[in-house]
Amino acid sequence: MRLRSGVFASCCLLVQALGVGLFLRGFFPLPVRSLPRNGAAAEPPPEPPPPGLSSNWTKGPSPLFKKAVIVLIDALRDDFVFGSKGKQFMPYTTQLVERGTSHSFVAEAKPPTVTMPRIKALTTGSIPGFIDVIMNLNSPALLEDNLIWQAKTAGKRIIFYGDDTWVRLFPKHFVEYDGTTSFFVSDYTEVDNNVTRHLDKVLKREDWDLLILHYLGLDHIGHLSGPNSPLIGPKLSEMDGILKKIHTTLLSKEGEVASPCLLVVCGDHGMSETGSHGGSSEGEVHTPLLFISSAFDRRNGLQKPTELVQQTDLAVTLAIGLGLPISRNSVGKLLLPVVQHNTMREKLRYLHMNGFQLSRLLQENMPAYEKDPGFEQFKVAEKSHGSWMKLYLEGNTSEVLLNFGKKVLKQYLEALKTLSSSLSQQVAQYDLYSMVVGTVIVLEVLLLFLISISKALSARAEFEVPLSPPLCSLLFYLLCLTLCAIHVVVCTSTGSLSYFCSISWLSAVGVIMLVSGLLCVLLSALEKRFLNPKLLVKNPAASTSSWSELDVLILAGTIGHVTSLGASSFIEEEHQTWYFLINTLCLALCQDICRHYFLAKEHDLQLPSTAQMSPAEVRGTSSHPMKDVELLQDDLKKTRFPLSESAGGSEKWMALATPWVILICCRLLRSLNQTGVQWAHRPDFGHWLTSSEHKAELSLLASVSLVLIFILVQRKCSLVSKIAMALGLLGVYSYRAAIGNVVFPWQQDSKDISKGITEARFVYVFVLGIVFTGTKDLLKSQVLSTDSKVKFIGLWEIYSGLVLLAALLLRPHNLPVLVFCLLIQAMMTKFVWKPLEFDAAQVTIMHYWFGQAFFFFQGNSNGIASVDIAAGFVGFDHYVEIPAVLLTGFATYSGPLLWALHLLCYLSSDVNRNPAAMGHGCFCYALLHSIPVAAYIILVTGLRYHLFIWSVFSPKLLYEGVHVFISTAVCMFFTAMDQNHSRKGPV
Repeated sequence: MRLRSGVFASCCLLVQALGVGLFLRGFFPLPVRSLPRNGAAAEPPPEPPPPGLSSNWTKGPSPLFKKAVIVLIDALRDDFVFGSKGKQFMPYTTQLVERGTSHSFVAEAKPPTVTMPRIKALTTGSIPGFIDVIMNLNSPALLEDNLIWQAKTAGKRIIFYGDDTWVRLFPKHFVEYDGTTSFFVSDYTEVDNNVTRHLDKVLKREDWDLLILHYLGLDHIGHLSGPNSPLIGPKLSEMDGILKKIHTTLLSKEGEVASPCLLVVCGDHGMSETGSHGGSSEGEVHTPLLFISSAFDRRNGLQKPTELVQQTDLAVTLAIGLGLPISRNSVGKLLLPVVQHNTMREKLRYLHMNGFQLSRLLQENMPAYEKDPGFEQFKVAEKSHGSWMKLYLEGNTSEVLLNFGKKVLKQYLEALKTLSSSLSQQVAQYDLYSMVVGTVIVLEVLLLFLISISKALSARAEFEVPLSPPLCSLLFYLLCLTLCAIHVVVCTSTGSLSYFCSISWLSAVGVIMLVSGLLCVLLSALEKRFLNPKLLVKNPAASTSSWSELDVLILAGTIGHVTSLGASSFIEEEHQTWYFLINTLCLALCQDICRHYFLAKEHDLQLPSTAQMSPAEVRGTSSHPMKDVELLQDDLKKTRFPLSESAGGSEKWMALATPWVILICCRLLRSLNQTGVQWAHRPDFGHWLTSSEHKAELSLLASVSLVLIFILVQRKCSLVSKIAMALGLLGVYSYRAAIGNVVFPWQQDSKDISKGITEARFVYVFVLGIVFTGTKDLLKSQVLSTDSKVKFIGLWEIYSGLVLLAALLLRPHNLPVLVFCLLIQAMMTKFVWKPLEFDAAQVTIMHYWFGQAFFFFQGNSNGIASVDIAAGFVGFDHYVEIPAVLLTGFATYSGPLLWALHLLCYLSSDVNRNPAAMGHGCFCYALLHSIPVAAYIILVTGLRYHLFIWSVFSPKLLYEGVHVFISTAVCMFFTAMDQNHSRKGPV
């Protein structure tokens, strides 16, 4: 089957997107979830019935504590309490741990160690996967069964003060709350004072049952100066004083209530030696967990080593302590010391409830649950529990009953430990089968790209894809049968929970046929290329082709970038790689410009005539020799007289100055936004501009940038689009003034700050109008086959509409990024690409490199924290999922997208000589995205147990996956614009 390069590239990227999606689904398995049930929480299970008798305890147990206060100190490491810092700066807490009425543990938090997933783990008892960070960038309401919802349903009055993440996760759950934002990390004083100022008032009141306090100051100090900062000690002393006040107040009130009160001290995560968090180092995952209550026995003698427990155990323990049902999705186990003072029957009852909930969750998530060791142990313990109940109900009070009870207790604890481990492993366990299938598809597509380079970049950008022979061969059917057999074996094996096994058989067979077909096509293409001697004789052009210095630089840069992805430091600082590559590219372009304008002689610049080409050479370039000869003759007419002779002196010097101007622009952009990890904490020009005292300077910069954007964009737009662009850019400034980012000259203060919804929607109207005008011209050019100028104008208007959208979504201090993007594109087009007549492949690679650099110039990184989710709310007064996702994605990838669209405009311009350029550009663009994603998938599979897999490698994998999906859409647009290539041909 004969395909054009663009169509082939788009089809390959579609298949590769399928492979990447399958790999991501296997790499990020969904957390363990219980099946939805109607109504409120299920009733607790009754006690195991003794043989021949019935239990008289079928309802849930009574609460152990009347009130509970949870003090969550953000980024509280375990050594801040149990180490030397605790003894020095937290003497009261240390005294409670060593000789007070308390139980202390070290709670282990699972990565990613960031606040929102940790709050979910503390309140639900489940282990949020890394994908939860992406699915909950806006921290929407937590719909999963959780402790806070259970407490509210039970009629308990909950009060909260602290990090407003809780308010977003649990809206309408608190009878009183005061949320403080967690984004101003330079504030470590007021952010805690806003919590403490409520304490005296609320502790005197009796109208609450659960008080939650989330202190952020310690975390902010860690981000600013690390765990060894001199600010850590005073902050720990402040927290110690707060805990002393709460504890003494609760003790003074216990005489007024029947049941004791409980004080829980914990951290959501720790901090690394640099003060950050998110990974899996010991300092980040180990946090203290203290239960303090007069119900506990006072410690005597030597202190035992602190027991290591899971952070998810807190939700179960609090639920039982407060008399609430255990959350359905909890994988935690009861901390027995907290209920140690209860009777044996009560302890067995609590452990049975915990085991029943875990075994039910296991049944709903593991097909072969009956063979799980934890489930078998629980059934044995449950049976022993029934036997113990028989002795108990018969009135047996001998030593036998006590020893038997201890035995059942031990059986339950072993079963809970095994069940919790089995359920937890499903979250951390990779779906290797889905990952392997996805990797095979991605690699097959990449090999197809590499094998097809010479044909795809030929004069006509068309080649024959060998589909019929491979798909009708015996090998294809044998491969299908073999892979189907493997699929059956894997999916029927014990404990297989692969996503690829859960899809329908029709879909699975379709993917298997796709994998088999791709492999057969690959083998056929390899045979045709390397084992057919006639083909090598017919194509001597490949042996005579030479590589320029620019080609060597492009190849070395691509290989170097792909190689760098294997190191976590290079991924964290990937922007440095792209900055280096584009700087080196500018120097190489400067050399080419000097050679073209000042050093080359006339005979070096003239191409040989077609009379000097042998017939074999003409035939080897394409299967349509006469068309190719016409193309070559047309090229010769346009290149016979070197541009260095016809161009004016000013153009020569402007061309020579262009690389140096670009280098200056890039240096300024690097100073605008510090990104990455190593230097992100350093102040940059963007921080200076966004400070409140420099609003006038930011306003001036934003207004000048908007004027320059209009000047650079409007030159190729129609009159109507020019007017719409001018009004739209004025609306952009009005929107930023409405929300208080910038000010008008006549504006004295910012009292009239609003959400700017009207102004933003005003801009959206002009964006849609400009894009609609461009789309209309495109349809006219594609359907009516009019002049190519109409298509170019349509593309440019779509491009200008998206520039206006980017100006609206980008922060005002990032508007210079947009200006420099347009300036560099204009200068490169006029003084470099067209005069030096770079081919479509080289221009495409340059666009790709600059697009990647501008991704980082606007402040992005390979970390999730740099995603500006505020862009998804521009012009909206509430959260709307689809527009929020699209706007956030466009704002994040505006750099690469605008460079890709400019490439499309450039290749479709009427001055472009080669009608196959669009296909060449599409193919190269697809290949450039396929190489790094294929290499990175292999690297991340090998490094899946690396220490930084969740903090460094996983976010980068998500960025690469999203980039593949965006590139697929871009290539399909390329192909749609090139659909008349074969019909029109050269004129």
